[in-house]
Amino acid sequence: MTSLRMIKFWLAVILVGLLSPYLSAQSLWNYEEFLSLPVKHYVVYQNNDEIVVDGKPDEISWRNAAWTSDFMDIEGSKKPVPEFRTRIKMLWDQDNLFILAELEEPHIWAYFDEHDQIVYHENDFEIFLDPDGNAYDYFEFELNAANTLFDLFLTKPYRDGGIPLLTWDAPDFTSAVSISGTLNNPADTDQKWTIEMAIPFESLKLGLKSQVPVDGETWKANFSRVQWQTDVLEGKYQKRKDKNTGLFLSENNWVWNPTGVINLHLPERWGMLQFSQRSVNIGQEAFRQPPYEELKKQLWLVYYKQQDFMLAFDNYATSLSLLSLPESVSDATGNTAKLEMFATEMQFTALLKTSDGKVFTINEEGFLSEKIKTVKP
Repeated sequence: MTSLRMIKFWLAVILVGLLSPYLSAQSLWNYEEFLSLPVKHYVVYQNNDEIVVDGKPDEISWRNAAWTSDFMDIEGSKKPVPEFRTRIKMLWDQDNLFILAELEEPHIWAYFDEHDQIVYHENDFEIFLDPDGNAYDYFEFELNAANTLFDLFLTKPYRDGGIPLLTWDAPDFTSAVSISGTLNNPADTDQKWTIEMAIPFESLKLGLKSQVPVDGETWKANFSRVQWQTDVLEGKYQKRKDKNTGLFLSENNWVWNPTGVINLHLPERWGMLQFSQRSVNIGQEAFRQPPYEELKKQLWLVYYKQQDFMLAFDNYATSLSLLSLPESVSDATGNTAKLEMFATEMQFTALLKTSDGKVFTINEEGFLSEKIKTVKP
């Protein structure tokens, strides 16, 4: 190590010690809160009868499916309870994931009516699916009350340089909206709008890889509602503007699983869907926490702390000790694992080695993966 790099190294050691409390308090990632937040989960059962996607959930299977808990503010319980209720149900068969969303709303409006218009500029409902749970290659679907679909695919989150593929379309995606009230009529008071949709598993295919779940499989997922404040101008709903700046007031973001920050594109902070082959008419199967789920949070802790380190020092930490992280970790059930990290000033890979031989990794771009052992012939 050159003398200049040696000086830089020891300055970093000293500064981390001095600034560690500050970095934890000022982190852009709120990682301490993320690690302590309970994760929502939902067991998705199979439908018993044919689901007709018409926005009217009158099938017996829908009646037997359970509602999720009501949506919360995206920042969690530190923010007020949402003004209007939002909740969902889900079912599946070998071809489709069915989602039913119910959004209470006294004034239902939507003017975007062309596919792939950016409907979150109006009130909308959004679905995020990461089937393999690696925080990359995930799907997003957005719908407004006029049943206008905006669908897109992201190879990785925006924070890691992801660029949304707006031209991606979900083949054979179907949806329908029913309205208890009237659309775009400020003269009356509405009750709710209900969206029913079928997302074909075939449309979620990545290359040759099938995304059809099997019994007990868990996907990362989240659901969001964007809600704007409005005024009525010339007989139409208009998003409310700040009287001083003339800019639109910020929207509300109400979600199933809060991420702790105003950002949905954090797949590691989403909830979990677990698929059961059991009929929804039988139901009552307990959610089974995927193994290693809690331990893998330690890799995300490395990632978050490394991003803070980069912001503070313009390079990554080259050791776990510089991040004040231990080399041995455990979860609430007593499972243990070893943490290792290989790093330069501009790249890093952290490894989590479980006591039963599994190895998970994460790098500076937030790609989480499991190392598959190769068997020599």
